[in-house]
Amino acid sequence: MFRRYLPKLILCATVVVWAVFALVPVQDRDFATYLRESASAKQSDFARLLARADERIAAAKAAGRPISTYTALKQIGEQDQIDLGQEYFPHVNLGPVKNIERRNAMLLNELLKRSKGRLQLGLDLKGGVAVTLQANSAELAKMGDYERSSTLAQAIKVMSERVNSLGVAEPVIRASGDDRIEIQMPGASTKENPDLLNVIRKPAVLEFRLVMQGTGPMASRPPGEPPPGYEFMAMESENHRTGQIETTYFVVKTVAEMTGENISDARPMENEFGQYTIHLGFNAEGRKQFGDVTSANVNRLLAIVLDGKLYSAPNIDEPILGGNASIRGSFTPQEATELAQVLNNPLAVRLDVQEQYEVGPSLAEDAVASAKLAFVIGTALTVLFILAFYTLGGVVAAVGMAINVLIILALMASFGATLTLPGIAGIVLTLAMSVDANILIFERMKEELRLGKTLPVALEAGFDKAWSAIIDGNLTTLITAAIMAWLGTGPVKGFGVTLTIGIFTTMFAAVVVSKLVLELLVLPGVVKRLPMFSILQTTRVDFLKHGKAALIAAGVLVAVGLGAVAVRGGSVYGIDFTGGDTVTLTYAKKVDLGQIRSAAAAAGFKEVTPVYQQPVGSDHEVLKITTDFDQGEPLVAKLQQAFPDAQLRSEGVARIGPSVGHEIQWNALTSLLLALAGMLVYVAFRFEFGYGVGALAAVVVALLVTVGVFVLAGRQFNASMVAAILLVVGYGINDTIVVFDRIREELKLNPTGTLRDIVNRSLNLTLSRTIITGGTTILTAVTLMVVTSGEVNDIAFTLLAGVFTTTFCSLYVATPVFYWWHKGDRKHVEAHHDIAPKYEWAGSSRASE
Repeated sequence: MFRRYLPKLILCATVVVWAVFALVPVQDRDFATYLRESASAKQSDFARLLARADERIAAAKAAGRPISTYTALKQIGEQDQIDLGQEYFPHVNLGPVKNIERRNAMLLNELLKRSKGRLQLGLDLKGGVAVTLQANSAELAKMGDYERSSTLAQAIKVMSERVNSLGVAEPVIRASGDDRIEIQMPGASTKENPDLLNVIRKPAVLEFRLVMQGTGPMASRPPGEPPPGYEFMAMESENHRTGQIETTYFVVKTVAEMTGENISDARPMENEFGQYTIHLGFNAEGRKQFGDVTSANVNRLLAIVLDGKLYSAPNIDEPILGGNASIRGSFTPQEATELAQVLNNPLAVRLDVQEQYEVGPSLAEDAVASAKLAFVIGTALTVLFILAFYTLGGVVAAVGMAINVLIILALMASFGATLTLPGIAGIVLTLAMSVDANILIFERMKEELRLGKTLPVALEAGFDKAWSAIIDGNLTTLITAAIMAWLGTGPVKGFGVTLTIGIFTTMFAAVVVSKLVLELLVLPGVVKRLPMFSILQTTRVDFLKHGKAALIAAGVLVAVGLGAVAVRGGSVYGIDFTGGDTVTLTYAKKVDLGQIRSAAAAAGFKEVTPVYQQPVGSDHEVLKITTDFDQGEPLVAKLQQAFPDAQLRSEGVARIGPSVGHEIQWNALTSLLLALAGMLVYVAFRFEFGYGVGALAAVVVALLVTVGVFVLAGRQFNASMVAAILLVVGYGINDTIVVFDRIREELKLNPTGTLRDIVNRSLNLTLSRTIITGGTTILTAVTLMVVTSGEVNDIAFTLLAGVFTTTFCSLYVATPVFYWWHKGDRKHVEAHHDIAPKYEWAGSSRASE
């Protein structure tokens, strides 16, 4: 029998071992220590080199311009022309690059990445880099109000695409005032790797300028002044034979022929001879502009200039009228990729770096610690709850939960995703679904055991009969998650990605791991009894009898909630949606962030986010507090009274734009509507259209009631709340699918029962599962509410309200709507899908015909 399960054992062991190694190292390691341990050649020489780097770091700090180990080694390598990779890290493959400066930068970037923990935390949990970009005031002054605002909005969109391309890091990118953009990058560190800022600094104005006719590349800059209307520009390139950086000069027009805002696509391409070119595509307007420029300037050089830097000057061989061009040259793959990135920049205004900050977590350290404590307590209570009901089966479920979380985190680490608050919300729902899958299986096993079947037979039947509900519940949730990951941005996207991963890991943990463990225990006879505590097994509640009253009550709750939203108006939106004031404070004595929040709340300020920040390259730390519009100065006055010893002094108040702009709000709404439509289509396809209508009605009512309860509780919506609401949608549809799956089964098993009896029987049969699943989720939500504060507390409150509303709606909204849709007639249901009973006459098939 053991051979029968050997493939599954090998599969499970392989996945678990892979997951463990995928998460190692768990924490970030000191960069200098990691370098010392990783050097594979000339370790003693490298130790002396690190000592030189330490001396350089100390001298820079004494001079008030601190640098990191990364920067110090890079400077030493450039100064002494030391190839760090070749000398000390020959095991790191750096490719064909020969230039020492570039090789050192590539090596240090790679080693810095390896020194980090595999699973990175987001800015809301870990901190990172904050950069403020200033739009060129002279260029903005030439624009009207509408053009200025649209230009800044376009710049924000471009920066969002560039920063998001780095991975699922959930950056915050928002307008700050009328001419600035604030960017926060979680997990980044300019002290260890200043090149991280190149992604932000590089996007600027892209221009196509003509090179002076009759001139070309020059080895040195000519003496004297350039002709009127022209300027000397230098271009650096690597000599592929020697690896040296060579500088050539061009005489370039100061006025551009056209800008790059009409470029639709630019990408490097490799031809059949292994040579790299850059493919360039334009939109309709750009096609005309580029056609005019190239037609009038055949056999002239056209310089590609980004932010005043010359990147390339290809020759115009012929008029290019089709909107597609090819830039040829002896490019390396790295050079081709870099030039394509330059050409992909469509900004219409110059952006300069105004501020750079190394930011700490936006959650206080005490809040992060309490969130960890809440997770431990909540998980422990959930496990105890399951153990109380299913004894040994609960142990198996707990093992499945642990493996589920392990695989989720390992996949996130492998994909380069970051763990954030919305990601945690996705894991919470995943755990709820994971437990629910086990509960479904155990409840079906109990039913089989009550029929007198043996434990091995009940085990197989339990998995077989729970399978359809498990697969349908997970696939409907997958529709929601996939749409969020596809259309969502920021926290919505992060939630969708985490939930998508969690759905597949849940299926593996419940259907493969848990089943394998139970089979190894039950089928060989190691376990002969599987005690399980039963509740609500013989209920005969007439749910449909109370359907109309329940719908009226739900309608009243929805109306009250929407009325509360209308009364509170814009005050229901937090700073993420509306913007607010950011106050910069200096201090003589550091104040705990939790105490600042408590003092602000006591003074009547509802939304306050304090964070300590340190300017890049400085030892001076400041306190920044974000609050509602026009509340910055009053808040400072109250805090000065509350903490006189801190000597808080304001350095100014800035107005910030919403991090969740109109586009992000629209994407979130579109994601929600498409998810609901997708669920309706799936349920209608897998079940029947009436089921889809009932499921959609239940989810919409539960969603509106949850929002109403949230608003009535005096809470405000922020970016993470979008993910929390979608969390409720996923939980609700999963709950409803279980009930509908049982109705479909009972219609097959009871060919003579009325639709009313079938519906009520199905609701009663699944009631114990509904209560137990809801109880495990409530334990987690209540624990989070009691222990945590801030956004985690809001998410927990939403989930808690959502458990009650979705449970109520699956019992009293989904099934009554389904019942009324079919006018209470099972024949109406049978006419629309294949659950009609099939009768067979005794005898041959020909006789039955």
